[in-house]
Amino acid sequence: MTMFSGINGFEKSSRNEIEAVQLERMKWSLKHAYDNVPFYRTSFDAAGVHPDDLTCLADLSKFPFTVKKDLRDNYPFGLFAVPQEKLSRIHASSGTTGKPTVVGYTAQDIDVWAEAVARCIRAAGGREGDMVHVAFGYGLFTGGLGAHYGAERAGCTVVPASGGATESQITIIQDFKPRIIMVTPSYMLSLADSFEKMGLDPRETSLEIAIHGAEPWTEEMRKEIEQRFDLKAVDIYGLSEVMGPGVGAEYAETQDGLTIWEDLFYPEVIDPETGEVLPDGEEGELVFTSLCKEAFPIIRYRTRDLTRLLPGSVSEMRRISRIFGRSDDMMIIRGVNVFPTQIEEIICKDDRLTPHYFCEIRRPHVMDELTVVTEAKPEFSDDHNRSHIAEELKKHIKNLCGVSTKVDVREPNGIPRSVGKAQRVFDFRHLK
Repeated sequence: MTMFSGINGFEKSSRNEIEAVQLERMKWSLKHAYDNVPFYRTSFDAAGVHPDDLTCLADLSKFPFTVKKDLRDNYPFGLFAVPQEKLSRIHASSGTTGKPTVVGYTAQDIDVWAEAVARCIRAAGGREGDMVHVAFGYGLFTGGLGAHYGAERAGCTVVPASGGATESQITIIQDFKPRIIMVTPSYMLSLADSFEKMGLDPRETSLEIAIHGAEPWTEEMRKEIEQRFDLKAVDIYGLSEVMGPGVGAEYAETQDGLTIWEDLFYPEVIDPETGEVLPDGEEGELVFTSLCKEAFPIIRYRTRDLTRLLPGSVSEMRRISRIFGRSDDMMIIRGVNVFPTQIEEIICKDDRLTPHYFCEIRRPHVMDELTVVTEAKPEFSDDHNRSHIAEELKKHIKNLCGVSTKVDVREPNGIPRSVGKAQRVFDFRHLK
């Protein structure tokens, strides 16, 4: 479809140009979904709306939301808008909480995705000829191949390392000398630990840029990574239902939130309870409508990520603030809302602790009970220090989050290291 040609360089467009393209492409996307996906035809008809009802961008609020359950209910290919023979690739989520969500791509979709990721690499300071070490997992997960095609589009040399095999990763980084690494922030910290265990200084590697995504992370974790590796760490945003990695990214020069590539993905922030669209600047749940996707158009998809929309800075395209949590990651402990990132912020500020942690929720009797599990650095690992740190951590969590917790400060290496997405919350309330 020729209307989607020429997307390279669009991140420098004016606001008027962006909104004009958004309206044109949104009209196409709504009609494409309505004409080719029975789910959307039924959903729009039930809500009493038709693609022709969209005359301005604000009219999108008339259309119904899409949620993850809709994808699972139409497993595996019920939301595809093209026949199988037009597909170039299929990806799927891990399906840890039910059936996996399955998404598909035409050749044009892959092309658009590659350009979106290439923009992210350019924003991070990447340039043609750079070597990029991709440590996102390859396979059905969108991270590895999404980063791979984007790095190639940006004119970079790709090292498809995937996840795991940490010692081999370190050897490759030492020998190949990549300038850029694309990896989850939790695995980046695992790499730092392993460098040090092998007697190597992570600050002396060739790495200058780390592009992190696939899980929420805090400013405190960014500082930890940047200090331990002596590089610039930036955020990348995406999810398979919308495209994969590359929906937005931070500019290295400002590190002031993720610029959304608004010519490709239309963002809204809504009140998670009412579904009302919120003004820019207010915190709520992020919602996306795809503007260019052929195989798997997605209309008003509720991401469950909590953030706020901000004006553009380096680009005229709007930004989102750092994702501070997910509505489904939120722990409700005795009526108090607690996010893992709040816990992470407190832990990363304590120089006596490593940044590795997880939370356990149990209901031993009537009330919920939250335990925060972290670990001490070697010089603070004796029983007295760990007990003292635990008591202080309890007080800090109570002051910041308003909830009483148990704290288990383990000895060094007492927490398993992540080799991909870190699981931060283990909920045992369903167990007898």
